[in-house]
Amino acid sequence: MKDIPQIAKDLFGDNHLAQCGGGHKICLNCYNCHLKSPERICDPDTNLASVIDATILKAEAKRKDVEELCKTANLYKTASVCVNSYFIPLVKELLEQPVKICTVINFPLGASSPEAILNEAIAVLEAKAEEIDMVQNLSALLSGDYKNNLLSTQEVVNICNKHNALLKVILETCYLTEEQIIISALLAKKAGADFIKTSTGFGSQGATIENIALMREVVGPKIGVKAAGGIRTKEQALAMIKAGANRIGASNVVAILQ
Repeated sequence: MKDIPQIAKDLFGDNHLAQCGGGHKICLNCYNCHLKSPERICDPDTNLASVIDATILKAEAKRKDVEELCKTANLYKTASVCVNSYFIPLVKELLEQPVKICTVINFPLGASSPEAILNEAIAVLEAKAEEIDMVQNLSALLSGDYKNNLLSTQEVVNICNKHNALLKVILETCYLTEEQIIISALLAKKAGADFIKTSTGFGSQGATIENIALMREVVGPKIGVKAAGGIRTKEQALAMIKAGANRIGASNVVAILQ
């Protein structure tokens, strides 16, 4: 397999050296330059709850389930509560600061058109979502249509900027080779995303320590890395943080924090 800098050069040309860190080495001329952004490296001694996205995305989720999750998130002061967009008005009513409202788009298949993805982003932001977890345009990526993949993300970045919202791009690593993970991470970084994320939780495999380490190596310290999918214990969460994650997606929050 080609190394990370060579993959970056093949994608974007042999530009000047990057100053923001990252295994790509060359400057990607990102849509949002993160050079002056604070580092998104999690201190192992940090309050674990503050880096957890308390999540409920299952199809059979009911109002009472979301209400219970919001109570837990308020109690522990998690980073956010992540729900399907139908529940945004409910969590907006229930959540207390500093817990953020997070939702998902192009989820879980990553197969919508750029226009559909953008319209969904606009809708959830107008509903007052503060963070968006967007599955990358996976169909475009796997088809080798990197231009379409990049455009899909960049347009959502643009609208998130206008709403002062955070964008996390879900790579869905279980369907990708190591080289495709690198390409996906580079495209998300160039598009200006704030985070890259491993998984939807609906694929054949969730987060792995190896993929978290690779993703952190690719993007460097200025972009967030979120581990999600199959994280059910405190030990697993801490292992992901040690590997380079600074956000954890989890549905079983109490089990991790007790």
